[in-house]
Amino acid sequence: MFPLQSTQLPGDTLPLRIFEPRYARLVQDCLAADEPAFGVVLISRGLEVGGGDARSDVGALAHIDECVETGEGTYELIATVGERIRVTQWLPDDPYPRAVIEPWPDQPGPEVGPEQIGGVVDRILALYERVARARGMQLRPGVLAVDPDVADDPARHLYALATRVPMGQADRYDVLAAPTLAERVDVLTDAVETVLAMVEFQLADEAED
Repeated sequence: MFPLQSTQLPGDTLPLRIFEPRYARLVQDCLAADEPAFGVVLISRGLEVGGGDARSDVGALAHIDECVETGEGTYELIATVGERIRVTQWLPDDPYPRAVIEPWPDQPGPEVGPEQIGGVVDRILALYERVARARGMQLRPGVLAVDPDVADDPARHLYALATRVPMGQADRYDVLAAPTLAERVDVLTDAVETVLAMVEFQLADEAED
């Protein structure tokens, strides 16, 4: 497991520079495995370096795509964040953070189709347009477009949309940890509204100055 100070969503690209000996060992063990992957979770309190952190229990698997050893036990790697996981038990950090995990696909719930996805897209576009107007700019066409295979999968589409919103790590975690697609729609919509309210407040403050 690799606890991070950022929430990684399925579909994200994760670049990492590995320099701590424990994580160098993790990378070595991953590369020796049939499928080089490790779990990533959000640190809820503490730092990535040195240990002693508090960790969230919902995360994702990061699949190593590229890895270069840069000398003296350091590595540069790029991973693709894949399926969501849930930690069922944390194990001792020996020789690095370890846990018992299980896949956690979205649970059954109300259907999420093009109408619900379209509502999220509309709210994000409203946020973008507000910022663009304040800057005297225009949005480029298709700013929220995704690949057709992503658009055909509501789960992947929602995650892709979430990456386009400048929300905080706690909100990103809430998006990841939403049990059902319908709940993820609600969480993401609320996060967009929160960001929009912050933008309006900042713009009003700038206007007063």
